Amino acid sequence: MRCSRFWLHAWLVVFGGALGLAQTGSAGKSKIEFKNSGELSAPAGYSHVAIVSSGKMLFIPGQVGLDKQGQMVGKGDFHAQTAQAFANLRSVLAAAGASTNDIVKLNYYVVGLNHEKLLAVRDVRDQFIDMGHPPASTLAGVQELFREDALIEIEAVAVIP
Repeated sequence: MRCSRFWLHAWLVVFGGALGLAQTGSAGKSKIEFKNSGELSAPAGYSHVAIVSSGKMLFIPGQVGLDKQGQMVGKGDFHAQTAQAFANLRSVLAAAGASTNDIVKLNYYVVGLNHEKLLAVRDVRDQFIDMGHPPASTLAGVQELFREDALIEIEAVAVIP
């Protein structure tokens, strides 16, 4: 009898919770808030936190400067590769029914990170995301990526209704 009660309780928790989530998610637009802490310095082009209370989450693997044919765009040209990586990100989001406005988190991996590359990332990024509600983000300098000619990789998390 104990075992039956346990499984009934487990079933209600799992399936009841899933039903509750489905109802919340289908009730309308996803609820996302971007906030900054008053205890930290004001961030330049990103938010300290993205709070997601409903919606469908998309986890997008790293996008690089490869074109549709798998050729690296702008070999040795960091700005061109960054623009292509963002264009690829936009394309992947569109395939899932989302846009760059749905991004809540960005991670950048930059080979040989320096101030010029940081400025190039910001320049291209500002053309692709909603700067009124910028996503949370992390930028890391790395020694190399999966290919010798890849200079940047951008991964994202997005939320859509």
